[in-house]
Amino acid sequence: MEEGGAADPKEKSKGESKDITISIKFSGRSIPLTLSPNSTITHLKSLLQPLTNVLTRGQKLIFKGKVLVDTMTLRASEVTAGAKVMLVASQGLHQGDGPILKQAQSVPRRVDNKLEKPQVPVDKNRLERWKATGVVALSQCNLKAIPDEVWACGPSARVLDLSNNSVRDVPAQVGCLSSIQKLFLNANSIMDESISWEALTSLKYLTVLSLNQNHLTSLPSSLGALTSLRQLHVANNSLTSLPIEIGLLTQLEVLKVNNNRISIIPARIGDCNSLIEVDLSSNLLSELPETFGNLHDLKALHLSNNGLKSLPSTLFKMCLQLSTLDLHNTEITMDLLRQFEGWESFDERRLLKHQKQLDFRVVNSAKFDEGADKN
Repeated sequence: MEEGGAADPKEKSKGESKDITISIKFSGRSIPLTLSPNSTITHLKSLLQPLTNVLTRGQKLIFKGKVLVDTMTLRASEVTAGAKVMLVASQGLHQGDGPILKQAQSVPRRVDNKLEKPQVPVDKNRLERWKATGVVALSQCNLKAIPDEVWACGPSARVLDLSNNSVRDVPAQVGCLSSIQKLFLNANSIMDESISWEALTSLKYLTVLSLNQNHLTSLPSSLGALTSLRQLHVANNSLTSLPIEIGLLTQLEVLKVNNNRISIIPARIGDCNSLIEVDLSSNLLSELPETFGNLHDLKALHLSNNGLKSLPSTLFKMCLQLSTLDLHNTEITMDLLRQFEGWESFDERRLLKHQKQLDFRVVNSAKFDEGADKN
């Protein structure tokens, strides 16, 4: 370009399309975002969803006192570099455990001064009773470690309940409980590195494993060795994924992994063809694998508080036992559900189940709805 000449229109257009950085104000936080001025408000909301946990349809963006329109671009909305946009979240329309606040505080555990109370001793009579009944009951005993007397039960133990303690370690000795069928470790302080998965997954008769409300961030591939498992409860942890080996659990009937940070479900879950109930609510899911259609015995599926926009195409067509579906606080609406093949049959089963519950006064009719948000 000659000195003093007119600017090249292409160069000017290119300059105008240069990415801009704006700031989103939300719950005491300032969230910087860099994107094209040609991006729509809808796109901006989709970027904010994983950063705030607020679903796109639960977001209201306000700039200079005006609510931004989804279909308009940043440029058309006069949102320029350095702009400060306020995000207002609708109550309930979130994924995971809720909106990410400035100072996120963990839910307080049920302390009840348990650290100040003495540990419940294990006397000889109690040990003999455990061996005779096969039930080792140590819930709420202010334990910081699993007593050695538990391992002394050996093959005679069928049930071990250590819930609501302060247990940190599950050592290799757990493998000596070779006949254990049910293991409850809820509400303790167990972390990934403090549990001997090699020993635990050697328990070939284990049918129920419950690890709710601990500090787990992952489950090992060796979980697939628990082929007798019928119930797996790992809710209220910090899991980000499930191992693909979960597909080896072909006897699994109940899977509860709600209130975690899971964003992807492995396709191999479709091999768990004995599943009756699955709870994936309050996670970070945006989609489910098509293999969910293989779960022909599935009766209840809980998916609330996720970023789901659709469902597996064959869910209603193939899962002919399904009668409970919770999609509240997702991006899925009733209008979308009615477009799925098999919806009518599912709806009949759902209504029939509800009527039976009313007949036996199990539920309040005022609390019943269609399982998803209307709009």
